[in-house]
Amino acid sequence: MSRRRRREEPPENHERWLVSYADFITLLFAFFVVMYSISSINEGKYRVLSDTLVAAFKTAPRSPTPVNVGETAAAAPRLTRATSPDLLRLKPPAASAGAADMATISRRVEAALQPLIDSRLVNVTRNKLWVKVELNSRLLFASGSAVIQEQARAPLQELAGVLRDLPNHVDVEGHTDDVPIHTEIFPSNWELSAARAASVVRLFVAAGVDPRRLAAIGFGPHRPLADNATPEGRARNRRVAVVILAHRDARRVVAVEGDGEG
Repeated sequence: MSRRRRREEPPENHERWLVSYADFITLLFAFFVVMYSISSINEGKYRVLSDTLVAAFKTAPRSPTPVNVGETAAAAPRLTRATSPDLLRLKPPAASAGAADMATISRRVEAALQPLIDSRLVNVTRNKLWVKVELNSRLLFASGSAVIQEQARAPLQELAGVLRDLPNHVDVEGHTDDVPIHTEIFPSNWELSAARAASVVRLFVAAGVDPRRLAAIGFGPHRPLADNATPEGRARNRRVAVVILAHRDARRVVAVEGDGEG
C-alpha cells in the first residue's frame, strides 16, 4: 500500500484583523469629519444668505407689466436723457430759478472782487449750473509752493464772506501748467495742484464756510485754458478755480448732457 502524501496547509495568517481594524478606523474618521462639518456652520454667512433670500422673495416686481420675448416682443424703447429717471433726478428742479440764483451769486462775487477783476487777476463766468471764479496763481502762490501769499488772503476772505451765507456746494480746483515739478513735497503737478486747492479750502473753512459743502480737487496740467507753448498761456493755466454749484450734481448733468463749461 503506497504511502499517501499529506496535503500541506498554508500557515494561518494571524494579522488579518488589521484589515478589519483599518476599515473600522477609516469609517470612524469619516464619521467624525462629517459631524464636525455639520457642527461648524458659519452663522454670519448663513444669516446673510437667509436675509438675501427673504429680501428677494418679498421685493415687489420691478416691472408692472410682463416682458415679452421671442418674435412677438416689441422693440425696447431707447433710453434717452429725457426718459431716464436717474438722469431726470440730476437735473435742477427749476432751471429758471437756478439761473436767477447763479446770476445773483455772480453779481455778489463780482462786487466783492471787482478790483482784482479790473486787474485781470480774477475772472468770473457763469451759466445756469454754476458760477466759476478763476484766480490767477500769481496772486495766490509763489512758484512751486502751496502756501497762500499774504496779499491773497484779503480777497479770499472777501470771497469766503460770500460763500459763507450760501447753501451751495463749492468745488475748489487746482490747475498747473505742463512744466513738470519733482520735489520732496510735490512729486508731480498732481500733488501741487491738489495741495493748492486744499490750501484755499482750509482758508474758507477757517473763515466760517461749512466744510461739508466744500471739495478740493487737483487736475494738474490736464485741463489747460491756453496753449502751454507760450509764457502767457502757461500763466493762464496756473490757476485756482472756485466753482459755486447750483446743486451738488451739476457737474454730472453736464457730463451726461454734453454741455460745455461756461
